[in-house]
Amino acid sequence: MEEPLVEVATVGNRPRRFIFVLLDQFTMLSFACAIEPLRIANRVSGRDLYSWVTAGEGGDSVSCSNGVIFTLDLDLDEVGREDVIMICGGIDIQAATTRKLLNWLRREARRGVTIGGLCTAGYTLARAGLLDGKRATIHWENQDSFLEEFEEVMLTKSVFVVDGNRITTAGGTASIDLMLKIIADDHGEELAGAVADQLIYSSIRTDQDTQRLSIPTRIGVRHPKLSQVIQIMEQNLEEPISPALLARDVSLSTRQLERLFRRYLNRSPKRYYMELRLQKARNLLLQTDMSVINVALACGFTSPSHFSKCYRAHYHTTPYRERGAQASRLSV
Repeated sequence: MEEPLVEVATVGNRPRRFIFVLLDQFTMLSFACAIEPLRIANRVSGRDLYSWVTAGEGGDSVSCSNGVIFTLDLDLDEVGREDVIMICGGIDIQAATTRKLLNWLRREARRGVTIGGLCTAGYTLARAGLLDGKRATIHWENQDSFLEEFEEVMLTKSVFVVDGNRITTAGGTASIDLMLKIIADDHGEELAGAVADQLIYSSIRTDQDTQRLSIPTRIGVRHPKLSQVIQIMEQNLEEPISPALLARDVSLSTRQLERLFRRYLNRSPKRYYMELRLQKARNLLLQTDMSVINVALACGFTSPSHFSKCYRAHYHTTPYRERGAQASRLSV
């Protein structure tokens, strides 16, 4: 038998079991980044500290977003109270969140089971009412729609959040950070560090780290006043601020602000602001059932006709056609 790389203290006789519920069109990356640290923890400790099974509605098979098909171990059956349920979400999370799944989650939650949501599955937990009054996170692309629909949830921009027996992650490699925390809590920092080394994962994030790149990194420009203005824009999409006030807030003239945007981003401040608002509008149209008029208002457009004109100029379709195409796709 291979010698363990790390000695760990015994915590009970049975391995801690994870139930990975794979939703239709789930993201493989966030699932793989959750299951691999558990496998490696077993290997480097030389013991079966963790076990896992896959589950899903029907208990047959499910396809992830890249087309790979997974054979499931279980249907949505009753699990042990010491088990951990991890819902694995991906694209079209609204369609994948079925009534049967919601009822099962509510039943298991009443039994006191720890339940988590990876990637977009924070939406599923929120729909089940399991995040009411709790801190949570979800992939940044879904944050706007989540905020509109679940006002009772304290949404953060963290890479992962553990609030009592509810867990959420932002998706992607955030699952690694979450699992390293769980392993450290269960068996110590040394084992978690050894798992990270095996993964060649040198920058472990905590729940205090945010999921998106900094503005300078995102836009490829390191100019403090430009970054500051863009941050103000992103925080004020529902009630846009005029270029004159934006310039004043960072101690620039309107002309200086205009030159700054033209030089580094090849567009005017007004145009850049408009693109941010339209991006939010598209997310809301694709991810919520909000009316087109309410989407327009949420993105700072007081006139539906002006919103439709701007949207068509940018995306080459109207908001109504975007919503209709999405509805048709989800009904297939």
